[in-house]
Amino acid sequence: MRINDLLAAMGKHNATDLHLRVGEPPVFRIGGDLQRAKSPPLTAEQVDELLAPLLDERLQNELRTRGYADFSYSIDGVGRFRCNVYKALGRKSAAIRRVKPQVPSYEELNLPPQVRKCAEFEQGLILIGGITGSGKSTTLAAILDDINHRRRCHILTIEDPVEYVFTDDKAVINQREVYTDVASFEEALRSCVREDPDVMLLGEMRDAATFETALTAAETGHLVFGTIHASGAAQTLSRIMDLFPTDKHAQVRTSLAFNLRCVMNQKLLPGIQRGTLYPAVEIMFISPLIKKLILDGEFAKVAEALSKDRENGCETFNQALNRLYHEKKISMDTALAAAPNPEELRMLMRGITISDSGIV
Repeated sequence: MRINDLLAAMGKHNATDLHLRVGEPPVFRIGGDLQRAKSPPLTAEQVDELLAPLLDERLQNELRTRGYADFSYSIDGVGRFRCNVYKALGRKSAAIRRVKPQVPSYEELNLPPQVRKCAEFEQGLILIGGITGSGKSTTLAAILDDINHRRRCHILTIEDPVEYVFTDDKAVINQREVYTDVASFEEALRSCVREDPDVMLLGEMRDAATFETALTAAETGHLVFGTIHASGAAQTLSRIMDLFPTDKHAQVRTSLAFNLRCVMNQKLLPGIQRGTLYPAVEIMFISPLIKKLILDGEFAKVAEALSKDRENGCETFNQALNRLYHEKKISMDTALAAAPNPEELRMLMRGITISDSGIV
């Protein structure tokens, strides 16, 4: 058994992920479900042998010092893969995701139509949140490829690692992979605005320095995309503020209010039809009301404002879940399990909403 054979099997069986660990046979994720291969459990030596071709000296050192290594791997004629090799109970394990060879469209991803609006902005900051595996990178790829087909511009990405490889259409696209094309994420950030970009993908907004770079770029006329680990639009705003010292909060709120264009948070859910996946996307476009709430630091009121703003294309998680349920794409149990407020969702499903004047 070789690693390339297992990766080829992922394409053959339409598996999205492959898990390797000691004491288990190879495990594939197919249609959202984990399925074990019909082979004996892997020994520690077999896992080491399988992963050895993936790990060069730098990645081996990263695994030793950090406990994990995150990277991309390509096989001609087979495809491209995002790999995470990590230590568990002192032994190597791996989670490997198959990247589709072509950037999927909004329709193929079952994204709501208002996501297209993100490709129409020419300046500002757009953030997308969600847990690992929620489809953030794929949604961003679809938006960037839409821009690629719409505008004559320069798109610059900083990725760790590169997942989807774009083909230039109207745009010129340069994708920089950390450690392969540039020494570090920090070095890539320092140089990015000097590379004449119109559109920038800065990857994960992990610290204050990254956010400051993103906000400065947005203020100077660039369209900037990034990801963040947060559970909802209102929580995203609080998460951003937590990255900065208190004495900078007023300045950051002002910059966000004038430069933030959209915050999306995404969950990927199994559909009623076996093997299908549907994204439930909370979408917050920055309306005048939300802009004022950001300026005033009244983040607790953002969720309520978002739930009432349908004319700008906004949609809360519960509204998205209710729509997917009534479109017969996901089951009631799936919707309720994913809901941030299950009781409110039950009411929405029955056509009951709460307004300022009471229940209607």
